[in-house]
Amino acid sequence: MARALADGGRRRPSFQAGSEQSFRAIPSATGGIARLACDRLREAGRDVPAVAAKAGVGIEALDDPAVRLEVRAQIDILDLAAAELGDDLLGFHLARSFDLREIGLAYYIMASSEQLADALRNAERYSRIANEGVRLRFSLDRTATIALDYVDIDRRSDRHQVEFWLVALMRICRQVTETRLTPRQLTIRHAAMASSGELGAFFGHDVEFGAGADAIVFPGAFASLPIVRRDVYLNRLLRRYAEDALAAGSNRRTSIRAAVEEAITQLLPHGRAHIAEVARQLGLSSRTLSRKLREQGVSFAGILSEFRAALAKRYLAEGELPVSEIAWLLGYRELSSMTHAFKRWTGLTPREFRVSEGARD
Repeated sequence: MARALADGGRRRPSFQAGSEQSFRAIPSATGGIARLACDRLREAGRDVPAVAAKAGVGIEALDDPAVRLEVRAQIDILDLAAAELGDDLLGFHLARSFDLREIGLAYYIMASSEQLADALRNAERYSRIANEGVRLRFSLDRTATIALDYVDIDRRSDRHQVEFWLVALMRICRQVTETRLTPRQLTIRHAAMASSGELGAFFGHDVEFGAGADAIVFPGAFASLPIVRRDVYLNRLLRRYAEDALAAGSNRRTSIRAAVEEAITQLLPHGRAHIAEVARQLGLSSRTLSRKLREQGVSFAGILSEFRAALAKRYLAEGELPVSEIAWLLGYRELSSMTHAFKRWTGLTPREFRVSEGARD
């Protein structure tokens, strides 16, 4: 599980980087929180593959801790798991019970820092290794404030992930200082649930729900609390590793076109390669996806047509599959529909193209 929360891993879907035009990456996470939720589902005897399918995530991705998940998918898994388990505070309960060391690199950097303020500044910089969709901000004035901002993710769609983060951060602050810290103020954007009193009991302070920020506010003096197991040399070494991980994350940035093509690949055989479904899988609205594509000078219909044409040519040239099966793989329910489209793309029928390529029919 440590790798699930900490490793750089691969993004799911496995988008290819390096396109000429790029956009801000679809936020991904190591997927550790989603995997903790799935462990809880298994313990309760629930159908994890079914939950994963509803969230648009393959069970293989969930079972592989090296695979990064889209933050949107992680939020969906938490929502579905909470409904299955009847647990309105699933994120809180998961954060209460897991081993903080499973967070990995970011945790060990915090635990080897000089003072609590240093630990939180390091968390601000390196927490995005674990989750690109949540940005941690630390500010120090009369108060020491930890706030969470969502990046390219609709905050209104989430409650379990943000509660997990707030509780985990509180646990880390208490553990690395070996003190029973209580906040001066605690605010959460979403509304309270009937069972939300558990949160206040854990933090030792009433929670202000429906607030304008997700934040833990400490008295400013808390920032100078020493980290019990501080180690300046270890911290320096770990931060070098973390900088490498951040650089690797930057290299994972991908183009919106590549993301759409990857989603189309998976949806075509099922006849579901529609903009609404692709947008859902990418954690976007159809309107937002269309706008992002327009900014890149392309359209969804154009990408779908070009991608189908490229796949059709490849399948036909390889000569392994009958034309009728290729039509199905491209999302056509009638062979005639593929034939008309292919002739529009190339001026040839599929069989004529296959003959021209020297492949068998």
